[in-house]
Amino acid sequence: MAVYEHSYRQYEGRLTPEWSRFLVIPRHAYRDVFRSKLFVAFFAACFIYPLVSAIILYLHHNVNAIALLKINVRELVPINASFFHYYVTFQCGLAFFLNLLVGPPLISRDMANNAVPLYLSRPFSRAEYVLGKMSVLVLLLSLVTWVPGLLLFLFQSYLEGIGWMWSNLWIAGAIFIGCMVWIVMLALIALAVSAWVKWRVVASGALLGLFFIPSAFGEIVNGLFLTRAGHLISFGALMNNIWLGLFGLFVRQTGHIRGTRTDMFRDREFIDIVLIEPPLWASWLVLALACAFFLWLLMRKVRAYEVVK
Repeated sequence: MAVYEHSYRQYEGRLTPEWSRFLVIPRHAYRDVFRSKLFVAFFAACFIYPLVSAIILYLHHNVNAIALLKINVRELVPINASFFHYYVTFQCGLAFFLNLLVGPPLISRDMANNAVPLYLSRPFSRAEYVLGKMSVLVLLLSLVTWVPGLLLFLFQSYLEGIGWMWSNLWIAGAIFIGCMVWIVMLALIALAVSAWVKWRVVASGALLGLFFIPSAFGEIVNGLFLTRAGHLISFGALMNNIWLGLFGLFVRQTGHIRGTRTDMFRDREFIDIVLIEPPLWASWLVLALACAFFLWLLMRKVRAYEVVK
């Protein structure tokens, strides 16, 4: 509008609090996300296993149902740390594919249309922009991982009694921490790839490659050198060790294999080789370094200006 007309007025509406300004990004992002029928169908399918788990918990405490089915559910599926560990592993696997559907276009669209400078030209910092984009993934993935997991824990506590809940409260902590570590890692990787790759198909392929190529290479290293050190370059193996550690199921000695050794005195000698997993602190350290690296890549790309050469 022309300045000489003096028809502009100061905005007199209600101002959004500074701490919640980043929420404007997920509010509009969810509208686009839930327009996809494929996403809605897959998002609904992610709740099938929590429902099955709730039914199993119910059968454990329903005498009539156990008698009708003529099975001993308590011996078939014991409710312990292994039960909830398998739940976390399965649901986090589904969360990876959910992240694959939502994550790649989150920043790439803004990059392709030069919209990032428009965001940052307003009272909106880079940290708030990244936090807003990350909150889209964090909330969606939380709804299919630790949220129903804690509801299952509370349901089991209600059926078993308050004593069971207090003695197994650490399991609830393991569910929350294990899922949140996985979610934060997925969100950082997805946003970093989305920021550097402007095409969705290529970004999705790069996201798949970052998980499956290092895993395959790690298994090759394990097979060639008869070790488990290759798990340190596999995101899936790293998280599996961390989940096992959180649920108290981690065992460093994973098994024995039969190997051979040749020297100048014996033609061939059979020996037993013990396979040792890397320590838990190494898994946490590698994961933290990887997250810091992807965060650095993300912040390096998200700028208020773009240099075109």
